[in-house]
Amino acid sequence: MTKKLNMTMPSTEHYNKVAQLLHWTVAGMILVQYVLAEMAEAAEDTPLQQLALLANHKSLGLTILLLAAVRVGWRMKYPPPALPGTMPAWQQVLSNWTHRALYICLFSLPISGWLMSSASAYSVSWFNLFSLPDFVGPDPALKDTLYLVHEILAVSLIVLAALHISAAVKHLAWDKDGILQRMSSWWSVAAFAAGVGVFLSFLGTPLPHRDK
Repeated sequence: MTKKLNMTMPSTEHYNKVAQLLHWTVAGMILVQYVLAEMAEAAEDTPLQQLALLANHKSLGLTILLLAAVRVGWRMKYPPPALPGTMPAWQQVLSNWTHRALYICLFSLPISGWLMSSASAYSVSWFNLFSLPDFVGPDPALKDTLYLVHEILAVSLIVLAALHISAAVKHLAWDKDGILQRMSSWWSVAAFAAGVGVFLSFLGTPLPHRDK
C-alpha cells in the first residue's frame, strides 16, 4: 500500500541549481540564435550589418557549444533525478531519446556552422576577442553541403524543442506529476531573463567583428 501511494505522488526531487542555470541559460541563447539568424537573412541589403549579425550568431553558437560540454560533464557528475514511476515506459524511453537528440543538436549545430564558415573563407572569432582555427579550407561545394546540414539540424532542434516543451506542458497541466517543477525555480527565471537580456543587447547596434 505504501509503495503504491509513493508511485502516485508527484516527483519532488529537483535538478540542482547549476543544472537549472545551465538549462535555462542555454534555452535563452537558443532563442537568441534563431532570431539573429532570421535578422541576418533579412539584412541582405546591408552587408556590414549582416556580417555583424552573423559574427554574433557564430560567437553565441560557440558559447552554446561550450555550455553544452559543461552540461554533459555536470550531468555525468550529478545524474538527473529519476523519472516518476507513474510515467509509462514508452514515455520514459521517448524522454531519454529526446534529450539525447537535443544534446546531439547542441553539439552538431555550432560545429557544422564553424566548419561552414571556414569553408566559406571566413574564420570564426569569439566576440572578436580571439579567432578559432580553420579545420577545413575554402571549399564552395563543402560549404553548400554544410549549409544544408546546418539547416537540417536547425529544423531538427526546433522540432525537438517543440516536443520537449509540449511534454513539459502536458506534465504540468494534465499529469501534474511535478516534472516541470524539477527544472524550474527563481534561478531558472533569472537565467532565462539573462538570456533575453543578451537577446535585447544584440538587437541594438551590432558592430562588425573581425571575421575574415
